[in-house]
Formats: sequence, C-alpha cells, structure tokens
Amino acid sequence: MKNTLKNISKVIAVAGVLAACNPLQLDEIQDPNNPSVGSVSDNATREQIQFLITGLESRHRGYVTNVSQAWNTFGREIWYLNASDPRFQTDWLGQNGRTPDRSYFGFGNTGGGSYASPYQAINQANVLVTASENTENISASARSAVSGFAKTIQGYQYMIPANFVYENGIRIDVSDPLNPGPFVPYGQALDAIKAILDEGDAALGSAGSGAFPFTLTRGFDGFNTIEGLRQVNRAITARLNAYRQDWQGVLTALNASFMDLNGDLNAGPAHPYGAAPDIFNPLFYVPNAAVNTIIVVHPSVLEDATPGDLRVASKFLERDTPVTVSTDAGTLVGTHQDARWASNTASIPFIRNEELILLKAEAHANLNQSSEAVEAINIIRNAAGLGDYSGATTQAALIDEILYQRRYSLWAEPWGHRWIDARRYNRLSEIPTDFDGGTIFTQFPHPQAELSWEEYVGN
Repeated sequence: MKNTLKNISKVIAVAGVLAACNPLQLDEIQDPNNPSVGSVSDNATREQIQFLITGLESRHRGYVTNVSQAWNTFGREIWYLNASDPRFQTDWLGQNGRTPDRSYFGFGNTGGGSYASPYQAINQANVLVTASENTENISASARSAVSGFAKTIQGYQYMIPANFVYENGIRIDVSDPLNPGPFVPYGQALDAIKAILDEGDAALGSAGSGAFPFTLTRGFDGFNTIEGLRQVNRAITARLNAYRQDWQGVLTALNASFMDLNGDLNAGPAHPYGAAPDIFNPLFYVPNAAVNTIIVVHPSVLEDATPGDLRVASKFLERDTPVTVSTDAGTLVGTHQDARWASNTASIPFIRNEELILLKAEAHANLNQSSEAVEAINIIRNAAGLGDYSGATTQAALIDEILYQRRYSLWAEPWGHRWIDARRYNRLSEIPTDFDGGTIFTQFPHPQAELSWEEYVGN
C-alpha cells in the first residue's frame, strides 16, 4: 500500500464495482471508512487491520473544514465570506441577535465536523481496537501498538465536541451506538479524555520500540515509530492538560512530547491531502482568485499586529482586489487572504512544535515561574522577528503576552484556538464585534440528532 490517503478512495471505488457485479460478496470487500464490524471483529487479517488504520486517518481529518471555517469565525480570526449564502455571515457571526440552537445553520442536524465527524472517528477507532484485540494474525506487541494509536486519535477527536458544546457536556461512552452513555460535564469529559490518552500511551509503551507495525500516511512522517507516536500522544495530552488547568501536567506531558526549543516550529504530525481520488486541502485558495467564497483575515488581526511581525508577511496575502459581502449589518470587506498553503495538496498540521513551546510558556506563567515563561516566549518572539520580551513579568502580564503570541502563531489553525483561549480566560468580551455587528458565542447546544435520540429512548 502506498503511503498516501488516496488509496482509501481507490479501495472504495473498487468495492463499489465488485459489489455491483456480485452483491452477495459485499462483505468481502472492505470500505476502510465504513467497515462492517462483523467482518473484522473475528480474526481480522493484517490487510483488514491496515485498511482500518488508513480509514481512521481519513476520519481523523474530517473535522478540518468545518472547524477551521466556523470556530475561527467565532473567535474573529477570520471571516468565511460566502456571497452565495448569507447564513455564513448572519448565523456564524451572530448578526441580528442570532444565537445558537439545535437547528443552527451548519451544525443543526448532526453538528457537522464539530460533532458528528469526531464521533465517526471515535467509533472507527473502537472498531480498530476490537479488530486488533480479536485476531491471531498479528503479534501481541502489534496489538498494543494499534490500540495505542487508536486511543491517541480518539483522545484528540473527543476534544472537538467537548470544546464545541462546552458546559452542555458530551457522551464519552459510545462503544454501543444503540445504547450510548450519558452526557458528562466538561470537566469530567476532559478527565475521561486524559484517561484515554494515558491508556494510549501505556499501550504504545507495551508495544516496545522501533517502527510502527503498520503503514501510516505521510502525515506521520517522522513520527511513524512507537516512540514518535508516544511523543504525539503526549503533545495532545499537553494541550488537554492546559484545558484542565493542570499546569504541572502540561510540563510533564511536554517533556515526553516532540517539543524542541531549538527545533523547527512547524514540526509535527499533519493531515495529508492529494489529488483525486483523494481530496484537496480544503483551506487552500488560489492567490487573488476572483471568488465569492473565501477565508479572509479578520480586520482586527491586521490592526492589532505588531509592525515587523514576520508571521503577518508569511501568513497573510494582501489581495489585489478585496472581497466584499453585503449583510443586513453592513458590508464585510476582506483585504487579505490566507497564504499559508503552497498548493491544494499541502498537508495541514494538527499540532506543532510552536504550540508546544507556547504551552510551556503558559504553564510556567500559571505556576509563577516567570523566567522560564519568558525564555519560551522569547523563542516565539525572535522567530517572528520581534526581539526579546521586555514587558512586566507579573502573571497577568505574561498571560497577556502569551495569548497575544498564540493569536498570531496559531492563527486560523483547524482548532479555533482564539475562541477557546478567550473562553478559558474569561475574555470572550475582548473579541471585537464592531466590524460585523455580531455576537460572540460561548458554546453550542447538542445538535438536533441528539435531541431526536433522547426523545426516542424516553430520556
């Protein structure tokens, strides 16, 4: 199998052709994104396990489009301008008093990439774990490695709906889709996710060392060993621990991650993309293309940037012709577009060394270890051409500086960092709405599909 996700679509296409010729043998052809549980739960072959792993990687990137467009709009990192459908402006910006409900545009049925897609990946991982545990066709160490990889992805995916619905809580126990567990509060959900990530790390540790026993896509280049995957697991755990306000836990996780204070800030695992039959990078837009749908830089990001910040020059492209969209609250004008992606096949990192260094700074600041916090801050500032930090070293001042640096270092990444950061520090009111006359949301309700289920089971 080639080391690329485009093989997924080839497998699906072949499956469709063969099933049409001989429908009685449908179960023999595996769709890695929608596997028949029965076909892999009893003594799965190595090839079936491989299909499930590749399918999990495909599911793992399912959130990127929706979260990048919507969450970064909520945090006013971007505007997702769409002249063909005003709801991308009126609803996502909360114009005219629009507030989230169960049928909200883009999320109302299943929650889209913020809710349904992560749970699809979570359930895919459950199938993978079951398949690996119930087969004699792979070694015990390989079973541990597969389980550790699956739970690492699960931990990442659970954090998406948790931060989307926030205090409304999420279901952690979804192993039986016909009898899911209860909703648990945000804090309890984060603790449960921590346990899943710890289980993943322990399983990888039990697998020994050396190369991961199955093929991963090029998104995991540099991390496709047992040790590399454990480093990715701990990096995700560091992000989670910041949400849990376990600052010593952040530092402990970082020490076992791939964080490198002297390394490439862009280093980290990524979601790969490619030409058909794979899918293109959903965040790439041709520079200066005449389009009516595009991600543009929010005006406040441009206004608040420090002169000489290299991140502005590298991430934002000033368009020859601005993009304008008229709304009931006025005209939105996008003068700059996203310039991070060299082509429509560029990979999108899902956690980077730069974020880890900023997490280190944040943890030290919250532990009142100012010199260590400043040391980490200076790595980011100097990389951006800003020179060393010379401000106050009180905890409040350092948090201000760290959040500012996160705003530009992590701009519009497929996570909605600024929206989550502002909520973590009770600063949602600081996100500007004067450019669009909208509202800043705190959280979303469960999507309509969850309500339907509750009614069905009588809850």
